[in-house]
Amino acid sequence: MSLFPNHPAMQPLPYRKPTEGRDYWVVDEVLPNPDEVRQRCLAKTDWEYGYPTTGEVWPGMRANDALLPAELEALEARVRQLTGAKRLWVGQTEDGLRLNHNVVQVVGSLEGAVKPHTDSLNLCRYAAVIYLNPDVPERCGTSFFRQRMPNGQLAGNMVMPPHRNLVDALGSRFVAPTAFVEDVRVPHRYNRLLLYKSNIIHSASSYWGMDGVESKRMTALFFWMA
Repeated sequence: MSLFPNHPAMQPLPYRKPTEGRDYWVVDEVLPNPDEVRQRCLAKTDWEYGYPTTGEVWPGMRANDALLPAELEALEARVRQLTGAKRLWVGQTEDGLRLNHNVVQVVGSLEGAVKPHTDSLNLCRYAAVIYLNPDVPERCGTSFFRQRMPNGQLAGNMVMPPHRNLVDALGSRFVAPTAFVEDVRVPHRYNRLLLYKSNIIHSASSYWGMDGVESKRMTALFFWMA
């Protein structure tokens, strides 16, 4: 008997090489007051906890309102300029389900792992992260992935309608640990904005920090329909 579970055959996805200015955008020094934003987030007390503290699938801890309304408005103006979108809004299903938009998330090195995924196409078209810890190394940025099929052949990286997310597109929640390979990595840099199309397979490249909130990988997360 095998010690490893049998994984169903993975459906190949379409592929397009992630290209800056088309599929993702990088803006350094995006906030005029990053130290103020970081200190305000560190002072939060209304944290919600994920893995490993609770049974949630998302890691670490998070809290609402990473940016104040005026800060968020300025960020959204920049996102519209970069993408050409005329309007941005927060997606919501008929039963009220929505992604956790404008939250600060803090994840230590023992709390999270690389987890290739896409965001829900019915809830967002663009996603973004702002890195908010100046002491985290470059390798803890964000990576885009593509499939690696059982025969070693490289395949796709995008979820397309009518599928809503990666699980829908692959036809299974369970894939082999070697099913994805890093394609493009955007390095972590304090006060850097990474904006990307949410249907491309992506993940945090790595997490950081063990002792105290101040040492851990801190990011502000955003999800928009357009």
